[in-house]
Amino acid sequence: MSQKPKCPLTSANGAPVADDQNSITAGERGPLTFDNWRAFEKLAHFNRERIPERVVHARGTGAYGTFTLTKDMSEYTIARFLQGKGKKTEMFARFSTVGGGQDSSDYARDPRGFALKFYTEEGNFDIVGNNTPVFFLRDGIKFPDFIHSQKKHPATNLPNPAAAYEFWAHSPQSLHQITILMSDRGIPASLRHMHGFGSHTFSFWNKQGKRFWMKWHFKTNQGIKNLTNAEAVKMPAFGAHQDMVESIERGDYPSWAVKVQIMTEDQARSHATNPFDLTKIWPHADFPLIEIGQLELNRNVTNYFAETEQAAFSPGNFVPGISASPDKMLQARLLAYPDAHRYRVGVNVNQLPVNSPRCPFHHYQRDGAMAGMPPAFGSDNNQGGGVNFYPNDRATEGAPAPMPEIAEPPMPILGEAWVKTYDTQGEDNFTQAGNLYRLMSDDQKNQLANNIAGGLIHATKSVQQRMLAQFGAADPDYAARVQKAMAATA
Repeated sequence: MSQKPKCPLTSANGAPVADDQNSITAGERGPLTFDNWRAFEKLAHFNRERIPERVVHARGTGAYGTFTLTKDMSEYTIARFLQGKGKKTEMFARFSTVGGGQDSSDYARDPRGFALKFYTEEGNFDIVGNNTPVFFLRDGIKFPDFIHSQKKHPATNLPNPAAAYEFWAHSPQSLHQITILMSDRGIPASLRHMHGFGSHTFSFWNKQGKRFWMKWHFKTNQGIKNLTNAEAVKMPAFGAHQDMVESIERGDYPSWAVKVQIMTEDQARSHATNPFDLTKIWPHADFPLIEIGQLELNRNVTNYFAETEQAAFSPGNFVPGISASPDKMLQARLLAYPDAHRYRVGVNVNQLPVNSPRCPFHHYQRDGAMAGMPPAFGSDNNQGGGVNFYPNDRATEGAPAPMPEIAEPPMPILGEAWVKTYDTQGEDNFTQAGNLYRLMSDDQKNQLANNIAGGLIHATKSVQQRMLAQFGAADPDYAARVQKAMAATA
């Protein structure tokens, strides 16, 4: 007689299973019968184990950590997690490549996603950024076309650099980010050895109702390390993920200095650069970095799928004292990101522990797939039988009600603003890219030119000419080096 296990194996409904390795058949060599409910349950669940991968940022690495405030920010914001020097807030980070799928390499020449979720006492605050301070686009309506151009060829399913440059040739606003991506910083040696940025412009407001525009910066304390193309191809596809997991396991916790740039509303009106243009930086000479804290990652996930794969970040996950700006890309992402999560994971994505607020939360959203999951961090069984509409007369009974005192100050619209489409192609797309190019050493300039040439030679002559014109508008030497590198590569 076999010994009773300490932990009996059960089916999904909790019933003990007698045999998990053999199907029921009509005779030893006969077919399966229709009462193989256990085999059917296993196979049906197996068929559904994967959720759709992210269209972008599919390949990711996640870890938990702590944000420690080193500078009280009450002068600028009412956000509680930014009040009181020394305050600690638990958080979760997810790093990712952008263009490739789950099958891509950790060492692709690609931006790196840098997404952070802070579990604050007022709800979750997310920063959905990258390892670059700018992006390819300033208007979200272009994003689907941009990503299509970066993906594999629709017929061959092979990499298609010609399409990438064809899109960029039509979108000179991308030049600043191209210059970063194709530079020696285009392939981080590890996720620990790169900076992070909120990239967008956000807003703070204080208890007096005064608004400040701001940007997030995360400067690695490990130092910057990058790989050349030749070095990257020798690395294992999963190497960056492995490096992060093992560094945390051995107690070598990666950390970043958290810094902000602050701009007043008056400065925004008069500054030469559009402060809400995601393709441009704010000059540090005009808006110096202010260090406000330290971010440390110190705990690995216990289940990759449940945590890293199902982690859902939204730039619209704000807390009182922090909000959006007129940044057009940010405005588009306020819709696109949470909509992607509702499609991938479900409307109750925020009930999953990795996404659930750590503070009590109450709202009137009900039902949908997976409603009534086991309680996690203050949630309950689909909020029980309580009132499920607002307004109501139940405030004295504890029904949720708005808090007018935390209202965001009004955001003015410039002059007599007309509601229509605005073509921004004619804006200055070249000055900041040229400034960045002129900061590079000769070796860095040559790496940049060679990296561009390796893809641009696959494009048509027309695309090549338009791209060279963009490089020349940034700096004549930029175009000359790319042209020379193309001739040597051909």
